Amino acid sequence: MDVYAEKPLRTALLRCAWSRRVSGASASPMRIVPDACVDVMWHRESGRLFVAGPDTRAHVAASSPGEIVGVRFRTGCSPAALGVPADALRDERVGLAELWPGRTERLAEDLAATPSTEAAQAVLGSAVLAGVRAGPDPAVPALLTLARGGTRVGAMADAIGLTERQLHRRCLAAFGYGAKALQRVLRFDRAIRLALDGARLADVAYRAGYADQAHLSREVRALAGLSPSEYLGDRAVAQDAEVTR
Repeated sequence: MDVYAEKPLRTALLRCAWSRRVSGASASPMRIVPDACVDVMWHRESGRLFVAGPDTRAHVAASSPGEIVGVRFRTGCSPAALGVPADALRDERVGLAELWPGRTERLAEDLAATPSTEAAQAVLGSAVLAGVRAGPDPAVPALLTLARGGTRVGAMADAIGLTERQLHRRCLAAFGYGAKALQRVLRFDRAIRLALDGARLADVAYRAGYADQAHLSREVRALAGLSPSEYLGDRAVAQDAEVTR
C-alpha cells in the first residue's frame, strides 16, 4: 500500500511538507514528472537525507518500504537554503551531506528520535529554514508571473531590466531551467492540474496555453514519457492510494 499526504506551510521559502508511506514487501514504481520543484527528503528506515533537484524529464523510481518525509521549496527559492544554484541539482538526487558538510549528522539524529510524521516534518522544515544564508533572488516573483503568462523571453528580459543572456543565467540559478524551459514546465504542470480537476483535454490545451490538443499531447509525452490518457490513468490510480494531495 502506498499512501501520500501533504500539508501547506506558511513560510516564504517552503511550500509544503509531505510524507509517503509504503507498506508491504515491495513498492510500486512511481513516475515523477517535471514541476519546477526542489525537495529535501528523509527516509526513516535507512536514515538517508537527500535532495531531489528540478527535473527536465520523467523519472521512474521504486520507493523502499517505510516512510519518506519531505519539505518542498517554493519555486525558485531552494538556493537560499541549499547554498547551490538550482541548475547544479537539475535531474539529480544528491545526499544532503554533500551540500551541507558537517551539518547533517545532528539532523539525522534528531529526525531518528521523532515519534511521528508531523514531528519529523517540523524538525526537517526547521533545519532547512535554519540553513538560509541569503534571501532568494528578488526577481523570482516577477519571473514566475511572466513565465506563467507565456511572455516571450525577450520581453521577459526587458521587463526585468536584463539582457537575454543575463536572464538565462538568473533563471538557471533560481529555477534550474532557462526561461523557455521554465515556461514549458510551468505550462505542463498547469495542464496536468487542470486535467486532474476533470477538464477535457481540448479545454486543458486552450486554458494552459498550448496551440491545440495535439501540441498538449506531444508535450505530455515529452515530459511525462506517456500519452495524456496513459499518464492521467496512472495518476488516477496513484490518487486512489493518497490521503490528500
